[in-house]
Amino acid sequence: MIDTPKHWTVRHFSQANPAGPGCDSVPALLRRLADAIEVLGPVEIQDVVIESETTAHGPWRSGTVYFHLPEDG
Repeated sequence: MIDTPKHWTVRHFSQANPAGPGCDSVPALLRRLADAIEVLGPVEIQDVVIESETTAHGPWRSGTVYFHLPEDG
């Protein structure tokens, strides 16, 4: 049986679409997040959370990616 650690560290970053027209584009946000994940290299993604804030241009989308690097164990 594999021992589950009692504590661990998870890293994260957040990104948002630029403010203004198009800030509600989920496909644009997903591309932005995917590009940032690729730059990280070999990581284990734990979770991706998409959020939205109401603005004059509609929902302003942002996302947070939670991940582990190989050296995190």
